[in-house]
Amino acid sequence: MVTGEIKSRIDSIWEIFWTGGLTNPLDVIEQMTYLMFIHDLDEADSKHAKEASMLGLKHISIFAQKVEIGTRTVDGSQLRWSVFRDLPADKMYRTMQEDVFPFIKNLHGDKDSAYSKYMGDAIFKIPTPLMLDKIVTAMDAIYAQMAQVKGYDARGDVYEYLLSKIATAGVNGQFRTPRHIIRMMVDMMAPGADEIVCDPACGTSGFLVAVSDYLKENRKTEVFMNRRNKDHYMNGMFHGFDMDRTMLRIGAMNMMTHGVDNPFIEYRDSLSDQNPDRDKYTLILANPPFKGSLDAEIVSKDLTKVCKTKKTELLFLALFLRMLKVGGRCACIVPDGVLFGSSTAHKAIRKELIEANRLEAVISMPSGVFKPYAGVSTAILIFTKTGHGGTDKVWFYDMKADGFSLDDKRSESKENDIPDIIARFRARDGEIDRKRTEQSFFVPKDEIVGNDYDLSINKYKQTEYIQTEYPPTGELMAKLRELEGEIAKGMDELEGMLED
Repeated sequence: MVTGEIKSRIDSIWEIFWTGGLTNPLDVIEQMTYLMFIHDLDEADSKHAKEASMLGLKHISIFAQKVEIGTRTVDGSQLRWSVFRDLPADKMYRTMQEDVFPFIKNLHGDKDSAYSKYMGDAIFKIPTPLMLDKIVTAMDAIYAQMAQVKGYDARGDVYEYLLSKIATAGVNGQFRTPRHIIRMMVDMMAPGADEIVCDPACGTSGFLVAVSDYLKENRKTEVFMNRRNKDHYMNGMFHGFDMDRTMLRIGAMNMMTHGVDNPFIEYRDSLSDQNPDRDKYTLILANPPFKGSLDAEIVSKDLTKVCKTKKTELLFLALFLRMLKVGGRCACIVPDGVLFGSSTAHKAIRKELIEANRLEAVISMPSGVFKPYAGVSTAILIFTKTGHGGTDKVWFYDMKADGFSLDDKRSESKENDIPDIIARFRARDGEIDRKRTEQSFFVPKDEIVGNDYDLSINKYKQTEYIQTEYPPTGELMAKLRELEGEIAKGMDELEGMLED
């Protein structure tokens, strides 16, 4: 999470932009994004060099050779953040404007790649050397502070906070899924080396990055020591769509700094006829926007056949089923209303998941998970596309804590159900005999069908009441009289002190 001190530093950078004449909030976000990418490019290159050395692989640094910029040739090492940040302000500004920025715009050799597509129209807008020097110094301080927190997704958290400053977050669905929730979902799905992964509402590519990280940590030899698997990882595994070009630009940069050369990240309205994908993906991970309603005219007709509605959260579920291959799996976040909504469309999509496919799990999350950007109660649905049913029982888990306080501060907490959720999901055979009074349990399909396909955990969870013995009424009254006497005595003593 973005701490108070980091927020203060970001605010000070925002002030530098503002007083320097760059007053359009989206311009500020884009310029910050480019600078974060330039910083992370240097950091990621060094990290990839170390990883290659450990794996015994050859690594060619993007900064290791002469770089052609127009008709000039530049020493690549001079384009590293760690090098040019120490230059005098005027020289740093010239280096950034004339060398570094043209370098990152043309970094990807494939001009049809996602990176090239969204960086092609990028413009360096910081107007003065002094302003750039102040921003670079302030960003170094932020990164130094963030480095002290293990696993910090600096770009994602800073971007999330910047969005909140212009009142965009949580209004149009652009608030970011917390990193630890993304990682929990990826760990539960345990992606393999041959997956074709998609997030149809990818934002900054958080889910795709998490899959990449999971494979590096758990399938390193299988992916990177096998020529076919490595080529698939670099060029065919990752797919993401969004309708915000700023998001797509950040997503493409994010994937590149995490070592994925050519992800398929595209501007697309996933719910419209722009999206022809069907029976294509083996794994979908998503937190689609809960915008409420949209224009029915733009929605692909085969989605409304599954559930006739304008609600995006229901249409996205129909879309996931269409896009998955038979045998493909999905883990997605939905608002609680999807679980128990009584409309015809709500019931239709739940029936489709349970009767025509295999619904495997419903993880109910506390409402504070998305604070401070949204207070909506949500759940995670996990299902497999079969096309012919297969649901015999559904696993429910009642998450009560995620490692952070559930208020707007979201401070770290020792209470954390996530490790337990992952462990129990992976060993669901051992959950058969758990009682409904416990945090996780199975519910048979027939019982769910009998409840209009209701998937809210409170419908099935049983509360265990512990009988408490209270003293007799006479004894309680005597105690109250005794306390009343003590209070009167105290009041008399206080009154006497005032008279003195």
